[in-house]
Amino acid sequence: MIEAGMLALLAVITMGGIWIWMRRRHRRALPMDDMEGHEFEQFCAGVLEENGFLEVEVTRGSGDYGVDILAEKDGVTYAVQCKRYTGPVGVAAVQQAYAGRDYYDRMVGAVLTNQYFTAPAVEAAKKLKILLWDRGYLEEMIGAEKGIPD
Repeated sequence: MIEAGMLALLAVITMGGIWIWMRRRHRRALPMDDMEGHEFEQFCAGVLEENGFLEVEVTRGSGDYGVDILAEKDGVTYAVQCKRYTGPVGVAAVQQAYAGRDYYDRMVGAVLTNQYFTAPAVEAAKKLKILLWDRGYLEEMIGAEKGIPD
């Protein structure tokens, strides 16, 4: 006969496995995860255009002052830093968007990524008033672009 402690341990292991499976299922790999940096910037520019942004321009690769895309929507100008990473995006991306926003004299700075942000990056973004567009937000924009319901 199996003891109660063994049953509890088995339940915890099973629930842990289910939680890991659900998390992996939620975070499926997408083609954007395999793109090169400049290819990802072009991809993001297309997503922004499909979501109502106008005058979308990808800046030159080097010397862009921390901004990869310049755009406008509803009379608001944006400076966007794109980060195609394999892990969380840190404070440096926020600092780049902040510097680039001012250099290009844009109203809003944003970081757009295929990942999520570290806690320090979130704190810095709040302080510097930089928008953080993470993987979930990007997936929503891709879904909206294709007319895919959530």
